[in-house]
Amino acid sequence: MNILVCDDDREILEAITIYLNNEGYKVFKASNGIEALEVIEEREIHLIIMDIMMPKMDGLRATMKIREDKNIPVIMLSAKSEDTDKIMGLNMGADDYITKPFNPLELIARVKSQLRRYTTLGSLETKTNVFKTGGLVIDDESKLVTVDGEEVKLTPVQYKILRLLTSNAGKVYSIDEIYEKVWEEIAFNPENTVTVHIRRIREKIEINPKEPKYLKVVWGIGYKVEKL
Repeated sequence: MNILVCDDDREILEAITIYLNNEGYKVFKASNGIEALEVIEEREIHLIIMDIMMPKMDGLRATMKIREDKNIPVIMLSAKSEDTDKIMGLNMGADDYITKPFNPLELIARVKSQLRRYTTLGSLETKTNVFKTGGLVIDDESKLVTVDGEEVKLTPVQYKILRLLTSNAGKVYSIDEIYEKVWEEIAFNPENTVTVHIRRIREKIEINPKEPKYLKVVWGIGYKVEKL
């Protein structure tokens, strides 16, 4: 697996490279968003670890550019721990977030988790399934999502959330249940992470995200995709 690490702090860049190399990953390096975009165009990258604060082009703008046409998992890396920064990163298309200073074991665990989901989404062994409710259709073999015949581009995490809810249309899932099924780990204060992804999905599949037809909140309980 090829991983792109983008950080303007050379010491952190080299440290992450060592951790990933020890796990058998091939690492490509960049020191700003512009360099990261160049690497992605030239190489097959399976996951990106992206710092937020960088010169020339920061990680948020780079992630937005990546999300225009690619669904590569992005783990956002930042020295800031405030929820607003985490939410901003997720809003821009990041799949996960880790704060500096970080535990190398936690970083590797998050990398493996994201790669596992990414490779599962692209696996040819996935059984042919089509999930449909109203005009919302998910072809789980081709990983194609359409609404009223129009293709909708989702990140891997967004896709997995929508697939979970659509394949069980009408069933309400709590935020903890969504997190544990999608992220495949124990939920620990997952509300911001899940709600940001839900909002992004709504923006892509709903005509009016404030009055959703498909992806609805059940107050005090969780979320569901309406069975139509």
